[in-house]
Amino acid sequence: MTKAMFSVDDHDKANGVSLDAHLVDISRTFRDFLLIERRRAQNTVESYGRDVDSFFCWLQENEDASPANWSKNTVIGYLKEMREKGKSDTTLRRRLASIRALAGLLVRDGYIKEDFTADITQPAKWKRLPKTLSQEDMSRILLAPDDKTPQAVRDRAMFELLYATGMRVSEIIQLKLIQIELESGFCIVHGKGDKSRLVPIGDAAKEMIADYLDTARLSLLRAHKSDYVFLTSRGGPMTRQAFWARVKKWAKQAGVGKGVSPHVFRHSFATHLLNHGADLRAVQAMLGHSDISTTEVYTHVDRQNLRGLLDKSHPRG
Repeated sequence: MTKAMFSVDDHDKANGVSLDAHLVDISRTFRDFLLIERRRAQNTVESYGRDVDSFFCWLQENEDASPANWSKNTVIGYLKEMREKGKSDTTLRRRLASIRALAGLLVRDGYIKEDFTADITQPAKWKRLPKTLSQEDMSRILLAPDDKTPQAVRDRAMFELLYATGMRVSEIIQLKLIQIELESGFCIVHGKGDKSRLVPIGDAAKEMIADYLDTARLSLLRAHKSDYVFLTSRGGPMTRQAFWARVKKWAKQAGVGKGVSPHVFRHSFATHLLNHGADLRAVQAMLGHSDISTTEVYTHVDRQNLRGLLDKSHPRG
């Protein structure tokens, strides 16, 4: 891609969230493309640029941030969540137009082979439920890191904690030692908007974390000092990219299909709790949702599962 005209400080953050370096580069280049090649007005360039940055921030929290892995469902998932947060159809149509322009640039420059926005319809027709795993598939992934290498012990602890608490990726990679109270079985999670919440930790996760802290973390730390709970092989804080790679590695080894992401753990956490009779307000509090309507989507998943069970098992289903 061409070199950007915009400074790093202008576009390395969106909505207060730091963007990964490759997304910053794409964001700058997209703005240059609109300004220089499309000859769009500066206000239009900034408007489209903010839309794309919003999409990128969502990707970092929910999906794979690599353009090669973006799809129609990726975009629909983003737009669906924006609608749930109260964005108007006019805003959503503009954001879709911005993402379409981005996709066209990525195809032209050879970053992707096909336009992932080509078949997306207008907002009124969007429907998307969160992807979840069955309890059996989740167990297979949790048990997949079964060797005693420091990386496997760390991964088992990360996955158990992610599934036990429903944390976002950004929350777990920023988790510090002072936030975990294994004796009391609670974790203080610092979420979006500088809001903190207290989340219980189950026995399985407590056991794995204790094992990791006593053994593997010390090996990964080497001569470094760090307050972060989960470390890379070099002793630094875990990154989004590394977390994604570990999830993909173990999901593949467990024989669980494509599309497993860290956020699927969060979706599965909420759905499995509700399936077992958890109170909706309690799940909302653990997920850190400010609006209960965001949590209610998981009751729709539950109803879908019940419908499938009826169709399969009832003689007059």
